[in-house]
Amino acid sequence: MLSRLTWFAILVLVLQVSVLAADTEREWSSRRGVYKISFEAELDPIEINKIHTWVLSVRTLTGDPVTTAEISVLGGMPLHDHGMPTRPRVTEYLGEGRYRLEGMRFHMNGRWEVSVTVKADGKVDTAVIALDL
Repeated sequence: MLSRLTWFAILVLVLQVSVLAADTEREWSSRRGVYKISFEAELDPIEINKIHTWVLSVRTLTGDPVTTAEISVLGGMPLHDHGMPTRPRVTEYLGEGRYRLEGMRFHMNGRWEVSVTVKADGKVDTAVIALDL
């Protein structure tokens, strides 16, 4: 039988691996599994208090580009109970399932969640992108 200290050490290790996996993830599945979302930020790394643009890539689970999406984006810091200081919006379709998203800005360091809601072909689903800045 394992001691409490051993169980605690195992739990800490599992949590560290989970956080590492979330931080290195580059593609997110939507909650109901309808879409795959990825992004490229104009700033790499993303800087605090700098307005910048993302290019969102929206694909089906089979990898086909979603070409007729209506996309809305909200963001915030769940631990601080506040949203983003800007209202990002898609301004242009770039082809091959890629969309220009302008107005991204994170005003403080910490854990952010960006919710990307996609509506296309009668299907609506949301992916949550977790970022540690």
